[in-house]
Amino acid sequence: MASVVLVAMLVSGGALAAKAASPSAAYSWNHPGCPCATVLHEGSAADAGLVPQGLESIDGTVDDALAKRAAPGAVVLVARRGVIAEWKAYGYASLYKDADYTPADDKRPMQKDEIFDLASVSKLFTAVAIMQLWDEGKFKLDDPVAKYLPQFGVQGKGNVTIRELLTHTSGFRPDPPTPLYEIKGSRKDRMDYVLQLPLEHPPGTHYVYSDINFITLGALIEKLSGEREDVFVRKHLTGPLHMTDTMYDPPASLKPRIAASEYQPWTHRGMLWGSVDDENAWALDGVAGHAGVFGTTRDLAVFGQMMLNGGSYDGVRVLSQQAVKLILTNWLPKFPGDDIGLGWSINQPWYQGALAGPHTAGHEGFTGTALTINTRNDIVTVILTNRVHPNRHGPSVVTALHRINTDVADAIPVVAPSGGAAWFSGYGDYLNRTLAAKVEPHNDAMLSFQTWYRLQPDDDYGSIEASPDGVHWQTLGLLTGSSDGWQTKSVALPSDAHYIQFRYRTDEKINGRGWYVDDLQVRAGGKTMQPTITDNQWQQRDY
Repeated sequence: MASVVLVAMLVSGGALAAKAASPSAAYSWNHPGCPCATVLHEGSAADAGLVPQGLESIDGTVDDALAKRAAPGAVVLVARRGVIAEWKAYGYASLYKDADYTPADDKRPMQKDEIFDLASVSKLFTAVAIMQLWDEGKFKLDDPVAKYLPQFGVQGKGNVTIRELLTHTSGFRPDPPTPLYEIKGSRKDRMDYVLQLPLEHPPGTHYVYSDINFITLGALIEKLSGEREDVFVRKHLTGPLHMTDTMYDPPASLKPRIAASEYQPWTHRGMLWGSVDDENAWALDGVAGHAGVFGTTRDLAVFGQMMLNGGSYDGVRVLSQQAVKLILTNWLPKFPGDDIGLGWSINQPWYQGALAGPHTAGHEGFTGTALTINTRNDIVTVILTNRVHPNRHGPSVVTALHRINTDVADAIPVVAPSGGAAWFSGYGDYLNRTLAAKVEPHNDAMLSFQTWYRLQPDDDYGSIEASPDGVHWQTLGLLTGSSDGWQTKSVALPSDAHYIQFRYRTDEKINGRGWYVDDLQVRAGGKTMQPTITDNQWQQRDY
């Protein structure tokens, strides 16, 4: 392969985007046009700075998931710039009467204000609650947990810190070895059992996602505040934010608005309908640090918007800006792929889809739930499903979560500097798509083009290639990761190059926002020429 250099000529993506003639340029990727509204209100896709076509794709994605029985129903909410541009219910809130998919006599369509068991999305509430106590000066992040919970400091755990619990680096196994509902006694007895569990790894040496970490954090909230976690969260978080449909242990009167979940004969509870699905949380009276919260898409969107606002919503501050910054900082650079802030997962494309990146955070839950925020795009997505209805053994809903967030990412416009249509690679697994053009060979030919790309780092690639005959190709440059805006790049072409080609290659499932190419030019002998497109598997579009 010839030794040639791929040169970035211009890196100022924001400046280039500002020149675009398209009306959507003001709201292009990473440029949401803020200051934006900080209190959510319903509006159009245009108001939110989103492209309708991307949002319209959500319908097909959800319908496909429901047809495959990944879930009986779902509610999806998308907000950008404080504008709720998409909020829709699909399928059924209750559909079956047992684990064998026997149709229920009283099946009920899903409602937009449906209340769901949020499962591990509850961990976000625990993380925010603990940082509210940090704001009050109740502890320091690197304090040993045993300083406040002496019973925790047994079996070599004396040095485990609060930060290590929040980042899943304490050394615990994923779950208690004995399900808590099999531990006799009271809620306190079961909590004491958890607090005395041993570690599997020395603290700080491994990332292992563990419910034990957050059950312990729930106990810490109760110790530091003197209030049970559900009381603390209601008084200091959901109450001040007027999240009236968010709670632990919803009352029976709300059953007509609660999505049915799992049929659980092993806990002798039958079809769960307002009782927390997680057995360990149930054994802790439905109130635990790792699970137990029920809520709606609208309330979760308020919660996410509060984080985008830096800790406040509608004039009420519940977190300091410094606490929000700490929560959304990746504390685990030494564990690539396991990026996490303080309880909030960061850059997890397996469910965040093409929205994923270092400025994307949130959490997903076992029951088929997910909250995602992207601070650079001022966007919140909430996807709530009852995927464990009627049992937990159906098809995974993760693919749907991933694809919905990718649909949302596709609705965030990428506007070419020219303001016109650019060549776009598209999305998909195992792609090998090419955009080829014919050029005139010359001894000093230079190809220049403008480009924008967000590719899954070191898994998906864009290559610039040249060929003398359109059959045998030579790679001139390779791209992966993110361009962080529009750039102008140039490559020297071999003297026998009659063809150039842009090749987009992806692996399975996880793709980024894709690759755009615009304004192709070849300069040679003092002249500038436009390559002639000869073969095209890409598409031209203006977003």
